[in-house]
Amino acid sequence: MEVVNKELSLTVTGADCACDVSEIEGEISTLEGVRSCVFNPITGRLRVEGNVLPGTVIESLQNLGYHIVEQGVSSLEQDEKHKPIGFLQFMWRSLDTRLAIFGAILILPGVILSEILGRHHLVIDLTSIAAYITAGFPIARSAWRSLRRNFDININVLMTIAAIGALAIGAYTEAGMVIVLFAIGEALEGYVVDKARASIQSLVEVAPQRATLIHVHEDQIHEIRVLVETLQIGDLILVKPGERIPMDGRVVTGNSSVNQAPITGEGRLVEKIEESEVLASTINGEGSLRIEVTRLAKDNTISRLIRMVEEAQEKKAPAQRFVDRFAKLYTPLVVLLAAAVAIVPPLFFNQPFLNPASGSFGWLYRGLALLVVACPCALVISTPVSIISAISTAARRGILVKGGTYLETLSRVEAMAFDKTGTITEGRPSVVAVRSVNCQIATSTPPTLDEFPRCEGCDDLLALASAIEAHSEHPVADAIVHEAKKRGVEKRYPAAEGVRAHVGHGVTGRVNGTQVTIGSHNYFDRQILHPEDDCLEAKEDAINGFTTVMVEKDGQFQGTIVLADVVRMTSPEAIAMLKRVGVKTLVMLTGDNRSAAEKVGAQVGVTEVLSELMPEEKVTAVRNLQREHGYVAMVGDGINDTPALATADVGIAVGGAWGGTAQAMETSDITLLSEDLRQLPFLRTLSRATMRTIHVNVGLSLLTKLAFLILVLLGLGTMWMAVLADMGTSLLVTLNGMRLLQNPQKSPSSISNGED
Repeated sequence: MEVVNKELSLTVTGADCACDVSEIEGEISTLEGVRSCVFNPITGRLRVEGNVLPGTVIESLQNLGYHIVEQGVSSLEQDEKHKPIGFLQFMWRSLDTRLAIFGAILILPGVILSEILGRHHLVIDLTSIAAYITAGFPIARSAWRSLRRNFDININVLMTIAAIGALAIGAYTEAGMVIVLFAIGEALEGYVVDKARASIQSLVEVAPQRATLIHVHEDQIHEIRVLVETLQIGDLILVKPGERIPMDGRVVTGNSSVNQAPITGEGRLVEKIEESEVLASTINGEGSLRIEVTRLAKDNTISRLIRMVEEAQEKKAPAQRFVDRFAKLYTPLVVLLAAAVAIVPPLFFNQPFLNPASGSFGWLYRGLALLVVACPCALVISTPVSIISAISTAARRGILVKGGTYLETLSRVEAMAFDKTGTITEGRPSVVAVRSVNCQIATSTPPTLDEFPRCEGCDDLLALASAIEAHSEHPVADAIVHEAKKRGVEKRYPAAEGVRAHVGHGVTGRVNGTQVTIGSHNYFDRQILHPEDDCLEAKEDAINGFTTVMVEKDGQFQGTIVLADVVRMTSPEAIAMLKRVGVKTLVMLTGDNRSAAEKVGAQVGVTEVLSELMPEEKVTAVRNLQREHGYVAMVGDGINDTPALATADVGIAVGGAWGGTAQAMETSDITLLSEDLRQLPFLRTLSRATMRTIHVNVGLSLLTKLAFLILVLLGLGTMWMAVLADMGTSLLVTLNGMRLLQNPQKSPSSISNGED
């Protein structure tokens, strides 16, 4: 077996709480060649760095009683056998939890007869001791390993000492009950955490495992069902109506409407035509598509999303790191306090050490009860379960958050800066008006960004232009061809012949034997006669920030096509929603001229517009915002936005950024997989809800500890009550954190109605 020199990653099941983390990391870190070892109990992911054989690590984990999912398999891709149907099935699947069930049965006589009815008998004491031994064996074994390895005092050590002490003073039923409650509580906590792990299983479930490969052999086309892992870049696959698209790719033939909600969270159907990009796991609509594979299965968007969500879950937020540090100090302090409680009052104040005849609690018992109170499980789990639930919810909405630290920072953001082109606007020209000399609609009004009127004459002009522009890859040409396809007129004329591009001027070609020229207004001013009214309208278009191209056929002016980088339909609503969720300063940063920038700014409702900026000036603008407002988020979509995104406290990339969603996912702090900016207020609301949940969880954990500390010192609290309270608090904070998983597909517009 080959030695791993860099990093080994395994998925471990059966480890759910703080003491499991201590046990696993302590055991693996002692193996020869291991440099570092980090285990996350929520994701179940163990990462080991160093020169160590995988088999050695796996054997050590199995000796500790943990199970290993197949090496290299994500914890989100666990087999069905690792997903419990119910709590009893979960309890029965491992020996340790089965022993807890047997212990619970054995302790029942002692609880009913001794604790409730007050009857005592040797047989009852023996069944209680048997319950203690049965349920306590795994706990005592773990305690011994911790002490033997590096004298690590974890909760298993504390519970074992407390229960042995209870046996020593004759509290047999209580000793058994404490251990059984603790064992069942740990199992129940593990069950709930297991549910949390499975909460984003839907990310995997939406990924198709098979595809229809189009294979050509001897001029015959064959359709073959194959595993997606076998597909190579360049393969052609067929996706029928209603099927999930199995791979990232490019449409070769066909057109359809695709539901991208499983990946991007978009609520609307997205039109896909030839050359359109499609994402794996999105749902095809009414048309059949032939798609050329552009990424391998392991590199497609859904696979990257799954891996990066898992990695994000393992990155600790500042709040989580603080809680972890606090818990490490808290446990030994409470142990010292417990020793002082048991020894100081009897030694210096003549207080009873053991239970007196009156039946009240002695100070040894109170010291033992404090050991139980020292359990840090609820405190340690209170933060990560909230962070992970929030990251999972964001992922299911098409938002990739790279770690809890960015959620925490986003909750504090007071100002947000936006790039204009490609972020607030579509980032590509779109046809906003067509003015043909044969137009049947009399109008002298300039074009707007709303739906413009159509007529047969204008459709014919667009069809003629698309016959020429179909040969070009220029963005203006793409916009004209796209609009012609939308109107269904792209095939009205045959493909142009003899097409020639004239750089900086336009393009010429022959359509049905007729010479056609498409060019800029400047070119027509110099070379081709055109009506004065059309000339004035073109100048007005330029002032308004529009791009104008003119069309001529055999020396006769045919009309004008007006294009613009239009504002995204969701941008004004997104800006308004951000103001409602507490982001009051919203600044648009752009390199465009002041007039065009201010027009867009007014249209979407930002609070400030900074125009004619170079990339380095955008960085300065972000720094100025930080000095004025504190935490700042930057939203952008292009390479030129990278310095500003890196300078901001949180850099947010909009879907398709920097040449592809996959690259954006790897280079930004947060990525919106769709272009819907209404995801931003949803994310802001989620980040604030996450921090509120964390604060509630930490406060609840500490208050519970403090309350039982006081009760125990006053002699009013018992060991089994302390165990019950601690396990109950652990479950409560876990369930409270998991509330953040609820309804991830809620419409973005619901946030504008005040939903949180």
